Amino acid sequence: MQNRGITIVGLGPGPGELLTRQAWQALSTAACIYLRTARHPAVADLPPDVPQVSFDAIYERAAEFGEVYRQIAADVVARAAHEAVVYAVPGHPSVGEASVSHIQATARAANIPVTIMAGLSFIEPTLSALQVDGLDGLQLFDAIEIADYWQPPLNPDVPALLGQVYSQLLASNLKLALNALFPDEHQVALVHAAGTAEAQVEWLPLYAIDRSPHIGHLTSLYVPPLPEASSLPALAETVAVLRSPQGCPWDQEQTAQSLRPDFVEEMAEVLEALDTGNSDLLREELGDLLFHIVIQTQIASENGDFTLRQVIAGIEAKLKRRHPHIWGDWQASDSSEVVRNWAALKAAEKEKRGDQPTSILDNIPHTLPALAQSQKIQGRVRKIGFDWPDIDGVFAKLDEERDELKRATSSQEQQAELGDLLFVAANLANWMKLDGETALREASLRFDRRFRQLEALAASQEIDLAQADFDTLNQLWEEAKANLAAAHEATEEQA
Repeated sequence: MQNRGITIVGLGPGPGELLTRQAWQALSTAACIYLRTARHPAVADLPPDVPQVSFDAIYERAAEFGEVYRQIAADVVARAAHEAVVYAVPGHPSVGEASVSHIQATARAANIPVTIMAGLSFIEPTLSALQVDGLDGLQLFDAIEIADYWQPPLNPDVPALLGQVYSQLLASNLKLALNALFPDEHQVALVHAAGTAEAQVEWLPLYAIDRSPHIGHLTSLYVPPLPEASSLPALAETVAVLRSPQGCPWDQEQTAQSLRPDFVEEMAEVLEALDTGNSDLLREELGDLLFHIVIQTQIASENGDFTLRQVIAGIEAKLKRRHPHIWGDWQASDSSEVVRNWAALKAAEKEKRGDQPTSILDNIPHTLPALAQSQKIQGRVRKIGFDWPDIDGVFAKLDEERDELKRATSSQEQQAELGDLLFVAANLANWMKLDGETALREASLRFDRRFRQLEALAASQEIDLAQADFDTLNQLWEEAKANLAAAHEATEEQA
């Protein structure tokens, strides 16, 4: 045993019989064994003539686990500056042992040598109990960390093993986090005391994991993959196969530009699904749109331009950079302040890139729908005060443009005046903080529903719409509106 430094020994997952010969030698010759915790089956089997010191008391004093591990590391490293320290941890020192990482970093800064003596981790006996091959894409995570995620970084297409499910409260938080990826009924396994005589595998649906009476400090959770591929990497691989020499002739022939019309169409279908309120349709249409994003990225990757990883990394970094009130020290009291901060950060980024606009109207896409583009343009110039002082001026301008349209005679003049009228209507939407595209689309949908109702009424009354006069059509229209309003009210009352 060295005269100075730290030897970190893995105690394995169960009783002393699972200790390695190397670990037993280090423990037998130690002046004192420092234990991260005495709550471990192997502790009772340690050399009886070697004193033991446990750090369990720190767990009771510290407010959170991070502080526990920092305090343990500080104590161990301080002792190692003057003596050889043997520090024993459950399992393998390099598997789920945060205190070991802290010790290694602190000791490295103090120029104190650290030796790791491997031990059997909880992983091997857990896999044996589950009869699972660890090389079958197994993911390893700390359940404590996963429970804090809104969207856990698990790939649902491959199995996952989550260690340290030490309490029912943690299991409850863990299942809520995992519900972002897995349905309530997904069958999972709680593995208790793997590597000991009390080892138990408990299969149950995800929603029930916090109801198990067997959960303890030696419990882990095994999450099998979902039955169908559902991850972004799986979709990216599917698209890559379609584009490969062994793939689909149609997909192979596509270019970034050839896919453009379909891309626009898919975006329109997403908007239509949003308007219908049909969640199943929206899910399907978002999938179609996602396919276009992935295949465009695949084509760019084949051309050596960029990869899907770079696309995701770019937007992930941008979102965090543009939200310093979440991932920084900025303050934002409301959404208006968030928007102002976003604009300022965006301008600063462009300045840093040397991307200085020549006009405040730069970077408004010409491919936007006309109404949306008009709102964008007028929103930009409004920032420098080029707008009416109040909304009354907008209404007055609307009346003026309407009168000019009525006086227009030639089709060219009428088109120009109609454009001016619509342009002012778009400005009115800005003043009212409304989205003109949404308002017009909803108006079109309302007309669609009412006219279909009108057609149904005409059919029930044996009225030929092509032969009906305006008064008849108008009467049917008002009746259709009343019927739809009554049906809406009845639906609201039931809700």
